[in-house]
Amino acid sequence: MKEKFSVITSTCVPLPMENVDTDQIIPARFLKATSREGFGENLFRDWRYDKDGNLIKDFVLNDPTYSGCVLVAGKNFGSGSSREHAAWAIADYGFRVVVSSFFADIHKNNELNNFVLPVVVSEEFLAQLFASIEADPKTEVKVDLPEQTITNLATGATESFEINPYKKHCLMNALDDIEFLLSKKDDIEAWENK
Repeated sequence: MKEKFSVITSTCVPLPMENVDTDQIIPARFLKATSREGFGENLFRDWRYDKDGNLIKDFVLNDPTYSGCVLVAGKNFGSGSSREHAAWAIADYGFRVVVSSFFADIHKNNELNNFVLPVVVSEEFLAQLFASIEADPKTEVKVDLPEQTITNLATGATESFEINPYKKHCLMNALDDIEFLLSKKDDIEAWENK
C-alpha cells in the first residue's frame, strides 16, 4: 500500500555487504508472479533459509535484534539484472528506505517507482552508521524527504541526499506515474482546448 512520504524515524536493519545484486535480493526462481504481493517473504531467500527451508538464524532478517523500515546496505546495492521484482520484494517486506553509498541506476529507479526511497550517502557516513548500529541495534535514523537529509540520531551526523524533483513530488503525494498524469487532467484538457 502506498503511503505519503515525509519524515521517517526508524531503527535499521544492517546488511554490510557490497555488490548485492538483484538475484541475491530476489532469486530468479521466484519471478513467476505478475502481481507485486508476496515477494517480501522471499527477500534475500538464499541467505535467509537453508536448502531445506529452515531459517538461518544468524542472517540479519532472521535476527530479532534488528528491526525497522530502513535497510542499510553496503556499496553498489542492486547491481546485476534490471528485474523490478527486487524492488517489489524490498517494498513488500516493509522497507521504506534503503541507505547505501552507491546504487545501480536501474534498481534505484525501480525502488523509487515502488515507493521505496534510496538514500545515497558518503562512504564515511555509511561506515559510521554501520558502527552505530553495531554498537547499539536500537540506533535510529531520521530520513527527512522534504529537506532531503538523513541523520544518524546516535551521533547527530547529518548528510544531504539528492532526489529527482518529480520523484520527490510523487513520493510525498503517494502518486505513481499514471496517478500523477491523472492529477494533471484538467491542465492537460485546458492546454488541448487552447
